[in-house]
Amino acid sequence: MTLPYAIMIFVTLQRISELVIAQSNTKALVARGAAEFGRSHYPVMVLMHASWLAVLWASVGGASVNLPLLAIFAVLQVMRVWVLATLGRRWTTRIIVPQGEPPITSGPFRLMRHPNYFVVIAEIAVLPLMFGLVWVAVLYTALNAAMLWVRIRAENAAYSDAAA
Repeated sequence: MTLPYAIMIFVTLQRISELVIAQSNTKALVARGAAEFGRSHYPVMVLMHASWLAVLWASVGGASVNLPLLAIFAVLQVMRVWVLATLGRRWTTRIIVPQGEPPITSGPFRLMRHPNYFVVIAEIAVLPLMFGLVWVAVLYTALNAAMLWVRIRAENAAYSDAAA
């Protein structure tokens, strides 16, 4: 097995496990009275991320791995774990606002409002660039920017509504 495919297996298994955790957390939050927001854009976001992975899988064969970018990617994974650990049972891939609970402001949230989105933005660019796939990085960075424009507005509105 080549290093690019090993990295892709890692990322794919990571994303699948995160979907399982997110589904469990979503069910628990909704059972406690939390509300979901931005439901209409969620399938588009899932499709974008799934197609990003599919394009990477289809394109990494024979690619070399840029080791400095691999190191940056490793740092991003540490940041990802920090975000997920800070959110704990409140982490989900959907916008779920628990009733009567303020947004999390500890951990990486002390440093920026949306640290998970920062990690995702960086990953969507760094992973393809690590394999020399500039076109994938540019295309999916643009698609992700459009998605996050919609998603962050929906998330900020959800928490504003919940605070009112």
